[in-house]
Amino acid sequence: MRRFFPHPRMMLVLTVLWLLLVNTFNLGHLLLGALLAWAIVYLCRDFLLHVPKVRKPLGLLLFIGKVFYDIVVANLQVVKLVLGPKSRLKPAFVEVPVAIEDEFVLSTLACIISLTPGTVSASLSSDHKILLVHGLDVPDREELIAAVKSRYEAPLLEIFECSRT
Repeated sequence: MRRFFPHPRMMLVLTVLWLLLVNTFNLGHLLLGALLAWAIVYLCRDFLLHVPKVRKPLGLLLFIGKVFYDIVVANLQVVKLVLGPKSRLKPAFVEVPVAIEDEFVLSTLACIISLTPGTVSASLSSDHKILLVHGLDVPDREELIAAVKSRYEAPLLEIFECSRT
């Protein structure tokens, strides 16, 4: 069954999304949406990552709130930096060692870093142990590494069941 329907929840979401896009609920569109959802999921099954189970759902909600807060604060800091004198900026590439081994959680960390204004995940080493991060203003490399590890990596390791703890 899993072979022909690799991600049933994703199929359901895509079918509902189709019905919302066409703004019509009838049998024809329901069947077409289900067929399109099945085809998309079936053809992309090798590219979809396994999402580990959430160990702490409340922790995940709090973490999402923290990330949104960080995005807002970082936006204000970037505005201040960009409108200020360019000579004060100290852009740098920083290699951040990561303990995350799961591909989905590692992708989540890289996305969070890139979503936060002023930082971008630039590269990942072939052994998935070093994440290269570019910062718009990095006065202290060790401080950036500590911030990424404590604010994002440690909570992700606690929230998802893929960690060693």
